[in-house]
Amino acid sequence: MMECSVWVASGDHKNSNSNSNNNNNSNNNNLWGLSHESEHDLALMVSDFLENNGGSAGGDSWCSSDSESGFSDLLHLADKISYYKHSVGQYEIDLLSVVHSLILSVSETDLHFVKSGPCNASCIRFSLVKLLRLSGYDAAVCASRWQGSGKVPGGDHEYIDVINYNNGSSERLIIDIDFRSHFEIARAVDSYDRILNSLPVVYVGSLTRLKQLLQLMVDAARSSLKQNSMPFPPWRSLAYLQAKWQSPYQRQFTPDEHDINGNVSSDHKQCNGHLKGLQASLQSELEAERLLKPINIDCHWRLKLDRWRHSSFRAL
Repeated sequence: MMECSVWVASGDHKNSNSNSNNNNNSNNNNLWGLSHESEHDLALMVSDFLENNGGSAGGDSWCSSDSESGFSDLLHLADKISYYKHSVGQYEIDLLSVVHSLILSVSETDLHFVKSGPCNASCIRFSLVKLLRLSGYDAAVCASRWQGSGKVPGGDHEYIDVINYNNGSSERLIIDIDFRSHFEIARAVDSYDRILNSLPVVYVGSLTRLKQLLQLMVDAARSSLKQNSMPFPPWRSLAYLQAKWQSPYQRQFTPDEHDINGNVSSDHKQCNGHLKGLQASLQSELEAERLLKPINIDCHWRLKLDRWRHSSFRAL
């Protein structure tokens, strides 16, 4: 039996948790890249959205289970996400493997050299960039910033990029170490949570594939919110999500020297917890993929065998 609750609409707040796995991220969203100024702008937009739209669902009941049509829609999106996740070139596959290995190799002592004040998890990114550059990659920490326009709130974001030079041309690849957190929504239906957990813990890939995943997650969020009679807020829009990785940015290889602090501040200690959480999530993802791989191979060979049998019978 599905469980339903009665709620008084409060909108889809950016800091709301969709499940218990999001507790670490929700405790301090600023730690993952939002500046206090951006948080203030977003808070004003949330307040305005709730006043004008948040009460549209009134005191209706909401359920965390899918409706029949909604489940079908989200299942279709889940298939697309699986396709985009595995439709990658050899360079991306190799880079993904390197990034996973380097993240798992980072220790707490590697995070002590970054900067004083709020760290915003920069220590983890700069440590990863340092290791990538030692491995021969043109990697950098990218800080993007954009102004609000229309219904899209302004903000800033920090991520990593790697430039791949090949035969006189170059391609920019994106690395985001907390990819799933961008898509967490309040009161998500069950199948949305499954889709969210199917996303990579760490995104490594092209901007083109990133855009495809963003569009799918926007559609999935819209479907989940619609099933619960909740309005679709502007900070869930495709334009807002794309702004994080497509806005003007500055590349930086190392932290500013005058900001480097050898002591671990209270803000910085929280990054140690985030590092452990990131490594644990990544380990779980890799273990799950390892367990599923033999099954996929077995299914692949069974499909080949079935086709061979079918063709053999036709020949007879």
